Amino acid sequence: MPYVLSVSPDFTPKHIAGWYVFNTWLQRQTELAFHLELYDSFSQQREAIAEDKIDLIYANPYDAAMLVREKGFVALAAPLSKADETIIACHQQAPIENIEALQQGLKIVTTDDPDVHLMGMMMLEPADLNANNTDIQQMDSYVLVAKQLLQHNADIGFFLKDAYYDLSHLIRNELKVLMTSEIFIIRHILLAGPKLQPYHQQLQSLLMNMQHDSKGADVLKAMGLTGWEQQTQEDTEFMIDLMDTL
Repeated sequence: MPYVLSVSPDFTPKHIAGWYVFNTWLQRQTELAFHLELYDSFSQQREAIAEDKIDLIYANPYDAAMLVREKGFVALAAPLSKADETIIACHQQAPIENIEALQQGLKIVTTDDPDVHLMGMMMLEPADLNANNTDIQQMDSYVLVAKQLLQHNADIGFFLKDAYYDLSHLIRNELKVLMTSEIFIIRHILLAGPKLQPYHQQLQSLLMNMQHDSKGADVLKAMGLTGWEQQTQEDTEFMIDLMDTL
């Protein structure tokens, strides 16, 4: 049976092919069998995690807590110079200039991306807004979040920063950014499960040297990454504690 590699469902669609290329590269470098399994939603992926169906995962910060503390996963690496930040945006023509101007009854459009939604709601606190005095709609993708704003069906939308800037120029020209988070230390992590324990060191070494190899660098580019950097268990625990605090 091959080991199963999965990716947090909030990765940008244009990099799907890159993860398949990474899966092939990984098998050739390690001589281990990996199968890439992608899930349409966070709930589907969490169900697979609960059933121990995933061995290697590019996990979002929110799910990292469960993977590390409940499932025994170990951090191998984090994307180089790439933090998870949240953007709050609205329609370009909306009479909104800052967060403080937002009012109760605000219509928010978001996704089921847990860390982005969490940071977005936290960013609304200066306007005294929360889940109890706003109308929150959940979409399946960031493209649909943008569509709701363009059609004036919502006042503001929450986006993963990378996903926002992966939208077409045509779409972004019709939107405006109200606020961008600057937390810096919250990011996705590549985590390996207990079944891969004998190969943790080998995998980490391959990842650390990936950007220095021409073929590896090409794979990283297809994934929208520039490289990997070491993510210690201490770094991971600190990030998990921060997420718990938020």
